[in-house]
Amino acid sequence: MKPVIFGLAGETLTPDERAFFAEAEPAGYILFKRNIVDRAQLRALTDDLRSLHGRDDLLIMIDQEGGRVTRMQGPVWPSFPPGALFDRLYDVAPSSAIAAAHANARAIALTLAEAGITVDALPLLDVRQEGASDIMGDRTLGAEPMRVAALGRAVLEGLAEGGVVGIVKHMPGHGRALVDSHLELPVVDANLNALETDIAPFRTLRDAPMGMTAHVVYTAWDAERPASLSPTVIGEIIRERIGFTGLLMSDDLDMKALRGSIAELAAGVVAAGCDLALNCWGRMDDMIGIAAALPEIDPASRARLDRAMASVTRGSEQPPLEQLLATRDQLLAPVVA
Repeated sequence: MKPVIFGLAGETLTPDERAFFAEAEPAGYILFKRNIVDRAQLRALTDDLRSLHGRDDLLIMIDQEGGRVTRMQGPVWPSFPPGALFDRLYDVAPSSAIAAAHANARAIALTLAEAGITVDALPLLDVRQEGASDIMGDRTLGAEPMRVAALGRAVLEGLAEGGVVGIVKHMPGHGRALVDSHLELPVVDANLNALETDIAPFRTLRDAPMGMTAHVVYTAWDAERPASLSPTVIGEIIRERIGFTGLLMSDDLDMKALRGSIAELAAGVVAAGCDLALNCWGRMDDMIGIAAALPEIDPASRARLDRAMASVTRGSEQPPLEQLLATRDQLLAPVVA
């Protein structure tokens, strides 16, 4: 198995993809809107991927946050609100906000599990900072670390109860970035004391099954390399100071924050300490280069992957999706205009 998550080009596997994936055996896949048409097509695609590898617990992930980051969209699937709405409710009624976040996440999980998707890139534990780039903005769960952690735990638990693994992101915190890492490399000059605020929610949820790194330079920790490529940030901050023991993946290697060939970047993030490299765009030349550049997955990384995929607590009896959505909407009513 190669320590990488690949994207797909379209709505079905091409013959070239099928042959390549069978030989390379990536750790998993990520899906986008370009891969999704309707319920039947999406389930057939995820079933095809599982059959190709003979793994019922195959990592098949998606960014289904709600709000502006939504890959499975209406009218086929229900809509989900951004994280900021739960933050607003927390101002009014903290316990209601936690219950609403839990119900919403469990509803997301039911829609994903029905489609054969096993992992969601949620929750964001980035602590929102005044004046930062709007790339986080209303996606975040707030500006206060304890609140972010409380809502984040509710999201993780709701996802797990619905049969889906959650990912805490973007470690060790994207909330201070002044630019969008999709477009350029953010550099955060905050001092060590200030950065304790950023890592606090991740420390609280250090037992999360999966985490994703940030393509951000933190000069107080490593002035030369973004977190995803920094053995210092991954080893000393994420693994030691935060105490994160779960599976750690990079953010997407195609983001313009990073410089170098995709194959070099994939090898670089794994060498720095990421368990998996994430490559989203399904370009065959890039994927072939990545597979050639990467070693076989490290046994410790494979163990973390297996442990994460076994972490869901989904029972045979699930509340109806409509009931979860109604509960969420009733709880959110005080802050919905």
